[in-house]
Amino acid sequence: MESNLPATSLTCTQCGGELHPDEGQIFLTCPYCSSTVYLDKSRVVFHWYVAPTLDEQEARGSLNRWMSGSQTVKDLDRKSTVSEVIFSYFPVWYFKMRSKNGDEQIRLRPAAATSTSEISSLRLPAGDLRSYNAEIEGQAQQPSVPLQTALEWIRPAGASELEVGEQALVHIPIYSFKYTFNGQPYSALVEGATGEVFADLFPAKAEAPFLAVGITAALVYLCLALIPVMMGLNNSGEGAGLGLLICSGIGLVAGLGLFGFAAWVAAKI
Repeated sequence: MESNLPATSLTCTQCGGELHPDEGQIFLTCPYCSSTVYLDKSRVVFHWYVAPTLDEQEARGSLNRWMSGSQTVKDLDRKSTVSEVIFSYFPVWYFKMRSKNGDEQIRLRPAAATSTSEISSLRLPAGDLRSYNAEIEGQAQQPSVPLQTALEWIRPAGASELEVGEQALVHIPIYSFKYTFNGQPYSALVEGATGEVFADLFPAKAEAPFLAVGITAALVYLCLALIPVMMGLNNSGEGAGLGLLICSGIGLVAGLGLFGFAAWVAAKI
């Protein structure tokens, strides 16, 4: 990433001390207060990272639990094949927003290109943030999205009525899994601190069978509801009462059958 830093000094966001970065330097530690900062052109922001708590095997476990959940096709965890796993620290822009009544909320936006937009919904408590250090630099992806661009992204989402308080660059631990299912490639991200899984495209459960179950149930009970109506028209009040009893009995049997049908569909999909 090329730097357009001016020759003049910059100011630390924590203590106000003057920073004198070398040409091309974008990650810097303040010599006065030891705060780690990121230099985005002429702007200085805090620079943090989130320490991972999961190793690769534990991240695979999180992925398998997600694959066996209610969103994905049946037995995706057993029928898919993981072809590649990459660990890195992915950069996100962190914004602490304040409303007019004093409420605070955190918003994240990717600071680098990614095909998984869901990463913006990541929950990132401030207590998990640590000062960025050189030990993780070899695994950290450099930001490519300017801070100003990220600010423009959050304003259409209702941030025009919110004041941007703290803003920072945060590197989060990410396990990137590539896997195949029925010959098709897919990818999923596992956040290395919480095990949360993010995926935009994945083999999802088919909706058509469940719609068929719902339509069948609606038609069955619509027909049953017509029984007391028709008998009432033909035999007045006594016919309607008898029809209601018949409808209730058949409805009970039909309900058990439809429940079994729905359970069978759920087991197959």
